[in-house]
Amino acid sequence: MGKTNSQDKVLAQNKKSFHDYFIEETFECGMVLTGTEIKSLRGGRANINDSFATIRNGEAFVHNLHISPFEQGNRSNPSDPTRARKLLLHKEQIKKLIGTVKQEGYTMVPLKIYVRNGYAKLLLGLARGKKNYDKRATEAKRDAQRDIQRALREKQKVAR
Repeated sequence: MGKTNSQDKVLAQNKKSFHDYFIEETFECGMVLTGTEIKSLRGGRANINDSFATIRNGEAFVHNLHISPFEQGNRSNPSDPTRARKLLLHKEQIKKLIGTVKQEGYTMVPLKIYVRNGYAKLLLGLARGKKNYDKRATEAKRDAQRDIQRALREKQKVAR
C-alpha cells in the first residue's frame, strides 16, 4: 500500500524494526509539523529509532520521533523535539489499524521518513513482534542466501 519511489529522498530510517518485528502491512501517512521542523527534517536531523505510533480518539499520533531544532530557526521552533505529532490517515485506514492493534502482539512502528512532492511522509508499519528464535532463523536464512549468492558469483568467475 505505502511504497516509496526511487525519487523520494529518505530522511530517516528505522532499520532495527525489520530485525525486531514481522512487518505485515505498511501505510503512507503525512505528518503535522510546526514551525521549522520541515527544514530540520530536510537537513537529516531526525531520529526515528525509538519511536512508536498510537491511536487516540480516532486520530493517529507518533511518539518519541526526535526532530532536532533548526539552528537558524526563530521563535516558531518547537520547544520539545520529541513531542507527539499527528499523523494524517484516512478514516478507513485508522479503523483498520484500530482493529488490528487490538489483537494480541500487534503494534504500529514507524519505518522511514521521506519527502514526496515537497511533503514529509512517514511509512508506518503494522508489525508483529519477533521472538528470539524468529530472529535467529531470519539471520540464518539471510546468511544462507548470502552464501548462495557468493557461490554463484564464484562459479560465474570460473566460467569466464
